[in-house]
Amino acid sequence: MTILGIDPGTLLMGYAVVSRNNSKISFIRMDVLNMRRVKEPTEKLKLIHQKIISLIEKYNPGELSIESPFYGKNPQSLIKLGRAQGVAIAAALSMNVPVYEYAPLKIKQSITGHGRATKEQMWAMLVRILNLDGAAAPHYLDASDALGAAVCHCLQFGVNVAARTNHVTAGVTHTGGKKTSWQQFIIANSNRIIKK
Repeated sequence: MTILGIDPGTLLMGYAVVSRNNSKISFIRMDVLNMRRVKEPTEKLKLIHQKIISLIEKYNPGELSIESPFYGKNPQSLIKLGRAQGVAIAAALSMNVPVYEYAPLKIKQSITGHGRATKEQMWAMLVRILNLDGAAAPHYLDASDALGAAVCHCLQFGVNVAARTNHVTAGVTHTGGKKTSWQQFIIANSNRIIKK
């Protein structure tokens, strides 16, 4: 299944496309829609709508994963971001693409194991997860944020990245899309316990 990831914004909207096949996530594309030169707010919303429709027509995603607005921003920024997100969601739904929303902390925690990870740490882990060795960081990290949203969505539905990267994220393993607690982790890995 193809997943379209979106990092909504009214200056830059990040987007990324990945493919999920059983336990493998494959990178297809990531970029940004740059609207910095567009002055009219309604024109920006129109461009977002058109871009989402064109991405859906080109890549035929089965699902769209979108980052929810970050509530620490000032009220005006939050309103603008909410509008951008709403237009992106409406565009996807008009094309019958199911939409899944993830908080920024959830995306960061799913990818890096830490909800307060930096954009650079997110990118480094995405390179590792997707085997993008030698790939330069994107010019705009909004693109890698969108990639993070897409990969986070894959992790919620059973892709076992922990086994592929030899990385257990903060005591949480990804098994069948379900998270396990520390206690369950210890029971499942009792052979790793060092007894004195």
